[in-house]
Amino acid sequence: MAEFKFTRPNSFPPIVKNLIIINVLVFLGQLSLTQFQFTERIMLYPVKHPEFAPYQVATHMFAHAPNMLFHILFNMFALWMFGRVLENVWGPKRFLLFYLACGVGAAFAHLAVQYITWEQMEAAYAAGNLAKAQSYAASLGPALGASGAVMGIFAAFAYLFPNTELFLMFIPFPIKAKWLVLGLAAFDLLGGVAKFSTGIAHFAHLGGAVTGFIIVLIWNKSSRRRFY
Repeated sequence: MAEFKFTRPNSFPPIVKNLIIINVLVFLGQLSLTQFQFTERIMLYPVKHPEFAPYQVATHMFAHAPNMLFHILFNMFALWMFGRVLENVWGPKRFLLFYLACGVGAAFAHLAVQYITWEQMEAAYAAGNLAKAQSYAASLGPALGASGAVMGIFAAFAYLFPNTELFLMFIPFPIKAKWLVLGLAAFDLLGGVAKFSTGIAHFAHLGGAVTGFIIVLIWNKSSRRRFY
């Protein structure tokens, strides 16, 4: 007779827990080490910026805006809410690899778009079009936050559990995970192209989401198992 062993899902699995702890500790460091320009050292600058350093590709995803408590609160809540499900499905090692890969994918997407924008800014300056050059320069700020990696988690969750109904604040009806992620992706694509919102690294979000989707697609390619 076959034996079936039930394993209760961990409501606070180790990788999610430790990632949240690291993000909180870094945030406290940002608040207390301002004299050392701690935040400025770990956030992600454009490649052509004199303050850019390769290590920022990794460090930026553990930093958050010091003057916006909501920034870290939302990202850590989303990491716990959806990341714990994925870690319970995949296990700690695979989930950690996934999370870091999404954060790096978000960084590369952001850097690629910033590089193109920097080139456009230089071309505008060379042509004497100062107004256009300044508009490009306005979108060349540094990036920080776990949002890219979190968007990868959203994409993976929506792929594995597409019809899971989610209740969001201020929306009086449930939304399926697949439609929510598509809506977020559309918002970031429109925001990145039309530049209707400032201070948001839209292409980093898209990079994280695309990276997450590609990884989970590859991992799930040889299996017909789906979670609904």
